[in-house]
Amino acid sequence: MAPKVAVYTRISRDDERDGLGVARQREDCERLAELRGWNIARVYEDNDLSAFKRNIRRPEFELVLSDLAAGLIDGVVAYDLDRLARQPKDLERLIDLFDDRKRLVFATVTNDVNLATADGRTMARVMVAFANKSSHDASRRIQRKHLELAQQGKSSGGPAPYGWLADGIKVDPEAAQHIREAQDRILAGVRIGTLRTEWQARSLGHPRQGTKRLAHHHLEHMLTSPRLCGYRTYRGEILHGEDGKPIIGEWEIINTVEEWEAVRAAVAERKRAAPGRSLARKYLLSGIARCGLCHTKIRGQVNSKWQPGSKATRFTYQCSVVNGGCGKVGRVGEPVDDFVISLVLEEQRRQAATRKDAGDVQWPKEAELSAVEADISQLTKAAKDRTLTVSTLLQLLPDLERQRDGLKLERARFHQEARQSEARTADLGTDFRQLPIERQQAIVSHSLAAVLIHPAGRGKRKFDPTLIEPVWR
Repeated sequence: MAPKVAVYTRISRDDERDGLGVARQREDCERLAELRGWNIARVYEDNDLSAFKRNIRRPEFELVLSDLAAGLIDGVVAYDLDRLARQPKDLERLIDLFDDRKRLVFATVTNDVNLATADGRTMARVMVAFANKSSHDASRRIQRKHLELAQQGKSSGGPAPYGWLADGIKVDPEAAQHIREAQDRILAGVRIGTLRTEWQARSLGHPRQGTKRLAHHHLEHMLTSPRLCGYRTYRGEILHGEDGKPIIGEWEIINTVEEWEAVRAAVAERKRAAPGRSLARKYLLSGIARCGLCHTKIRGQVNSKWQPGSKATRFTYQCSVVNGGCGKVGRVGEPVDDFVISLVLEEQRRQAATRKDAGDVQWPKEAELSAVEADISQLTKAAKDRTLTVSTLLQLLPDLERQRDGLKLERARFHQEARQSEARTADLGTDFRQLPIERQQAIVSHSLAAVLIHPAGRGKRKFDPTLIEPVWR
């Protein structure tokens, strides 16, 4: 009975996403299997995936190993051994399977290696070791080239990031507008998770994988990347020149430095506020409302009796014993929300009428930051010109860098607050109820530190606004 074999094809990079490279491999492998008299059970294809990089998982390669172990296939045909493995550990996993099943067959188009024999395995190990070294050498050269390009402010090639046209230099106006709108909403309190859902529904962001799925961290990177304000990065870090200043890329920018810093600060502070936890809320005053008796936080909860079209209330704010409260205070949710919203919007409009235009506000420590950056540049230049020893430079530089980083953080928070104020002012002209719940909560939280809900006593009563006590910031 003829063996049932797997045809495995792989190519490391397929920028065009046309699959022509793996298609050519498949044709040659099928021809070889036919000459050997083997039946092809299935073609396993890992297109545009590296076999050298350790952090990349090849799903079809893993499936080949799994099917071999399960006895679903009787061997493997590949174009070349390095299509299957460029890491010795991957080859050893394959050899272990051939040890367990002595009748497995193996063949490659480019050479005659038989994993079923000791000599063949030794040759395979040597070939993979040389392929691994070749990949290491190529990787080192590529990394050096990428660093050189980065230091010159140039792109390293590859597909243009979202926000730029295909050349990676000119801004794509439509995509840039989507990015700015999303950044404004982040500053107004909307979660990245909410934006991700909306972007997926609108097919925005075009992930490189070619799928419609947009991962949370991909969108966060799109909206906070240093590239947006022109900063050149290398391995995720902003590159600085010999003068101590960030290297500026050759592409057009979407944000000013101040705008980018404000968005980064907003995302960072949100993570610090609740690391690892979802910040999604269903009710406006969850986390803001407190019991007037025990002062424990009150959360909204669905009224089990409510049905669409019924007269029952949709939800209530209830002090819960489970959450450490007294359990003695509860209130129908909608009237409380309506009252608090009216108070907050009135206060926000009053502040907006007296607030200076955010565009005219200047950060008062800009000159101080410029002076610190100038000192760093002078010290670095002096060390380069050998008028200052490296030892002295390393003693003076850390304090100045800490000052610079601290001032930059202050500037980011300053501009973050300015843009958030601008966003809140813009919200005043819209229907508050149509805003995402996170945005509503951000507006309320800006004005109120808490809302105390006092007990109303027994019996059915009309809503009494005097029992709702706002605690203003």
